[in-house]
Amino acid sequence: MEKVKAEVVTHYRSELVEHIRANNCKFAYGNTDIRLAKEFGFCYGVERAIDLAYAARQHFPSEQPVYILGEIIHNPHVNEQIRDMGLTFLSGDHQAANIDDLQEGDPVVVPAFGTEVKITEQLNQQGCTVIDATCGDVMSVWKRVRQNALEQVTSIIHGKAWHEETKATSSQAKAYENGHYLVVFDLDETDTVCRYIARGGDREVFLKQFGDATSDGFNPDKHLDSIGLANQTTMLRGETEEVQRRLKAAMIEKHGEDALEEHFRFFDTICGATQDRQDALRDLLSRPMDLLLVVGGYNSSNTSHLAEMGEAKLPSYFIKDASEMESIERLHHFLQCKQEMAIAENWLPSGGELTVGITAGASCPNNLIEEVILRVYTLRGIPANEVLGSVRAETTAALA
Repeated sequence: MEKVKAEVVTHYRSELVEHIRANNCKFAYGNTDIRLAKEFGFCYGVERAIDLAYAARQHFPSEQPVYILGEIIHNPHVNEQIRDMGLTFLSGDHQAANIDDLQEGDPVVVPAFGTEVKITEQLNQQGCTVIDATCGDVMSVWKRVRQNALEQVTSIIHGKAWHEETKATSSQAKAYENGHYLVVFDLDETDTVCRYIARGGDREVFLKQFGDATSDGFNPDKHLDSIGLANQTTMLRGETEEVQRRLKAAMIEKHGEDALEEHFRFFDTICGATQDRQDALRDLLSRPMDLLLVVGGYNSSNTSHLAEMGEAKLPSYFIKDASEMESIERLHHFLQCKQEMAIAENWLPSGGELTVGITAGASCPNNLIEEVILRVYTLRGIPANEVLGSVRAETTAALA
């Protein structure tokens, strides 16, 4: 691990971003000011996962394939780098092999999101060497969900049923024979569950609505009697807290305040890095800015929530990298509300004073953030080498 850290740094570090961070996350050159959120970019869990993937490739002989179950994190540039290093993907856009074909001793990296219990069991049955890069915060949620299953308490998981992390967490709810789960995506779905808890309803309609978001054999008339709330670690804390409040109220309505502890459990399982980035963006949004750029993979859950926060306050654009910034007239960005790409026209003023806020999800490397910053200056008529030259001059002056 120690040997690969220097290599990882060379791929993803940014002199400019480090300079801005060291200067209270503020940078100004010409008539353009940049404001970074105080917390952004790679978190510890992401760094550890990337380090493990790099270390696995270096540890095993070059002629021996090293496999990875899927995307190491939700950032296309990082996954392309992992592929180019020689790791063989077993799913996704870069898939080049099948898990069923793995042999005894084959090294397999488990991504930061973790994986489903059945896949772990298959890897063990096939005798694979597993390099587990699952984030510690995700495993903390698993512990709670497994405890619920042991005690026959249904886990209500606030998350995205299609997301790798939530799939892995859901599978933990089936670790014991009578374990069950139900995934709720938002407050509307939560309200549907609350109404059923408090007043009952049509079971078939309920099951049809939630489809693949429930465990096999789930019966709302039986399995909503005792529930424990967990969550995908990258959800918005405020929304998870509201899910918890509404479910708690429904259980009180159904069973009474005195019996609440027998029927309802809640544990705070939002990841610290996710919360830090949300808090930092909330602080940034309280300050005057003309627009916000949110940088990260379009399938990144924690990044999407940062985009939601920005969109509620000021013109905000969710972009995967600087290539989306075509010109001052056209910018390609991802619309959260419609889950589709869009084009923003005349999004960047060409003259006058401008303050641009920037944040990035926990899976976005600093070098991509630097490219976005430099692209803003380039589009405003200031060459990138001039901006970087000013940074080096400031650094030299500070050391003198």
